[in-house]
Amino acid sequence: MKRVLVLFAHPKFEKSNVNKVLIDEINGLENVTVHDLYEEYPDFHIDINREKQLLENHDIIIWHHPFYWYSCPPLMKQWIDLVLEFNWAYGPQGDALNGKICLNTITTGGSKEMYCSEGNNSFTIGQFLRPFEQTAVLCGMIYYPPFTVMGTHKIKEEKLLVAKEKYSKILNLLQEGLSLNEFDNSAFLNEIPQLNY
Repeated sequence: MKRVLVLFAHPKFEKSNVNKVLIDEINGLENVTVHDLYEEYPDFHIDINREKQLLENHDIIIWHHPFYWYSCPPLMKQWIDLVLEFNWAYGPQGDALNGKICLNTITTGGSKEMYCSEGNNSFTIGQFLRPFEQTAVLCGMIYYPPFTVMGTHKIKEEKLLVAKEKYSKILNLLQEGLSLNEFDNSAFLNEIPQLNY
């Protein structure tokens, strides 16, 4: 079974009901490590060697974060800048992450309808996540579509329960070897047909 590393970054986790529900759902799952960056590094002093070891020991890497200003919170950006070093993660000798699966799990206050060419934000979630996708590709990882929970400011309890169940199901499917060619062009992992069983 593949091992999953969830790199979680939320500077106001105590105020995020949606992320708390998602993290509680997957915390303790077999072969899933939830690594809370703000809990681990409140001073932003990242232990680079420890983070590299964690990456090497897992097969699937998930950047789980709220969608702050169309990107991630600052500690996650710093983590990417510092940990994914030249000739380790990328470059002529940088093959430490080669072949690993990578994806984003994001929460957005705005609804799905806001993220399109006709919406308030003008671009799709996939377009906003291109820097993450290219980072994964540069490091030789296989980038999967994101898992998203959108419209969190007005989310109903039933919808949140469905989202948390889908999150643990998708982790299970990934551990069992879900491949990109099974997605049927779904923009989001939580929309793939395999979750409707």
